[in-house]
Amino acid sequence: MNVRKAILPVAGMGTRFLPATKAIPKELIPVIDKPVLQYVVEEAAAAGITEIVLVTHTSKPAIERHFAVDADLESDLRRRGKDELLALVEGICPAGVSFTFVLQDRVLGLGYAVSCAREVIGDEPFAVLLPDVLVDNRELGSDLATMIHRFQASGKSQVMVEEVDAQRVDQYGIVSLGASDHSLSEVSRVLAPSMSADMKAIVEKPSVGEVRSNLAVVGRYVFPASLFDYLASTSPGADGEIQLTDAVASLLQHSSVQAYRMEGVTYDCGSKVGCFQATLAFARRHPQFSAEFSALITQYQ
Repeated sequence: MNVRKAILPVAGMGTRFLPATKAIPKELIPVIDKPVLQYVVEEAAAAGITEIVLVTHTSKPAIERHFAVDADLESDLRRRGKDELLALVEGICPAGVSFTFVLQDRVLGLGYAVSCAREVIGDEPFAVLLPDVLVDNRELGSDLATMIHRFQASGKSQVMVEEVDAQRVDQYGIVSLGASDHSLSEVSRVLAPSMSADMKAIVEKPSVGEVRSNLAVVGRYVFPASLFDYLASTSPGADGEIQLTDAVASLLQHSSVQAYRMEGVTYDCGSKVGCFQATLAFARRHPQFSAEFSALITQYQ
């Protein structure tokens, strides 16, 4: 069955980006001139997703407004001959993609947020994209599209991973491939970029030294609908929240789950430093301002 639906959980409080996120949803913080969430929606659309399910909160009406048609704004831009700006506004929603908004009644972790979309997803497979993580593939292709292709070809769930510093594994969900997880060189040999391999285990925020892997979950997943059953029986874990990682661990006991090692680069735009890194990277190749941005970066080195 083709994967055509994606869940984007956008109900989080965004505390890492305070005070900016006191009034502005973290997902709408811009990288240059486009909200982080819009980049993620475009990534999903480019990978073949045709229905975006945004799990949101009543405190974030601005997200729905961003993707709604603003007839007054479009009419004003058209009247004033602002054709380039009009095209940008009209292009916020990718062609052929629909949006469904699901309200989350309480903040109880990523796993709970995903479970809120169960009725909309139904019995179909689906992707999950964390909207504060930018996956920058540039000219390499689409990591998400590759994951979806692997799922459709094999039926095996896909979890995107990347290598992190071994001293920072306690900040992530960590995937183990088994006895091969000994060193960076062995990880590179067993799971090269853009390749998938069967997972042996997955654990949320293990202690440093507890695991022999430094493969961290990035924030992109492809699952069968059966994952919802495991989410329904998952108890609160790390941080007192229902962790998606714990549900994946349960799924792994009954069916194959693969780790997909990403080829691109990620930016954690839920953090101030990560958003700044993304801004620098995207600014250097902005189609309109790249030369000016590069000059500024050089000036302030």
